[in-house]
Amino acid sequence: MSIISIEGMEFHSYHGCFPEEQQIGTKFIIDFFLGADTSEAEITDDLSKTINYQSVYTLVKREMEINSRLIENVGRRILDSIIKAFPEIAYAEIRLSKMNPPLGGKVESVSVTISSEDSKAK
Repeated sequence: MSIISIEGMEFHSYHGCFPEEQQIGTKFIIDFFLGADTSEAEITDDLSKTINYQSVYTLVKREMEINSRLIENVGRRILDSIIKAFPEIAYAEIRLSKMNPPLGGKVESVSVTISSEDSKAK
């Protein structure tokens, strides 16, 4: 199994509990890691035999355009949509970071990390 990483995806989105966050928005950084068998793609050099990074990015972008109050909700939606689109994924993990959160002081980011293992435990 190979681990494919798509790191540093940056979005300006409108997630948060405060009205200002829903109106002004802020920057979010997403790192996505997935485990899949890429052995056939390694030999054939055929994109259809692996996970298409562009398709993953498109799914992430689509979910980031839907406003949520909690980054936990956004992270779970992204993870679930990618796993549904690519059932060949054996493992997936997302780290969603909200930059400059309004916590009343200087804070670089808050983040949540959710894995596909979390949903299997339920």
